[in-house]
Amino acid sequence: MTRSITEIDQVLLLFREGRNQCEIARRTGIPRGTVNDWVNGRIPRDSGGHQGARCPGCDLGAAMPTETEPAYAYLLGMYLGDGCISRAPRGVFRLRITLDRAYPQIVAECAEAMQAIVPTNRVLIYPPPKESVEEVSMFWKHWPCLFPQHGIGRKHERPIDLAMWQRAIADRHPWQFLRGLIHSDGCRFMNTIRHPKKAYRYPRYNFSNRSDDIRGLFCEYCDKVDVEWRRMNRWDISVARRESVALMDRHIGPKH
Repeated sequence: MTRSITEIDQVLLLFREGRNQCEIARRTGIPRGTVNDWVNGRIPRDSGGHQGARCPGCDLGAAMPTETEPAYAYLLGMYLGDGCISRAPRGVFRLRITLDRAYPQIVAECAEAMQAIVPTNRVLIYPPPKESVEEVSMFWKHWPCLFPQHGIGRKHERPIDLAMWQRAIADRHPWQFLRGLIHSDGCRFMNTIRHPKKAYRYPRYNFSNRSDDIRGLFCEYCDKVDVEWRRMNRWDISVARRESVALMDRHIGPKH
């Protein structure tokens, strides 16, 4: 029986979270022998090129140095918004974050975070021709280990959840995580309300993403730092209360 990449991803994610093989088999309905093969690196070649995508049992995230955690929390937010991972030759992967060229400070901050996590590799910043974006990228074989949300298809078309160790880092650095989300898929702008005799202008933050799960993470971590939010429509979350905007200004601020 041919198994899908989604099933393999689910098994490896549960294994990295510390689940044993029997529990994984019960939760996924996949035979224990198959689970044992996958977690020991025996990925079927007909699974769409997934072989070697992760190192089973890799504890890079759980063993991340404390000083690197803020950079990772920020890059995690960026990846969930505008990032992707693609396979390169010889078992190497490319992490790529696509950012608006109009905000060079954000491009620089993204590159610094990437470099802090993997100081031995080179960060590449590439401006695609005829596009107003910058691609910040790095080649490394362990990107799928650090971002287990990697998978086939667009993020908003599949479940997105944080591994236990990712959530622990985001819990310790919620503002860095939110900063990454805003820098990728958010903005701060002046909202204008017009009345017959007077127009009112006030600052507001907006976060927009098509993934229900990623929007849910944004709202969850806003709650953790006492930022009030509300849904504007199907894909947009607004932060408009004065005290909450002041908090966001203190830790995030306008995009540059």
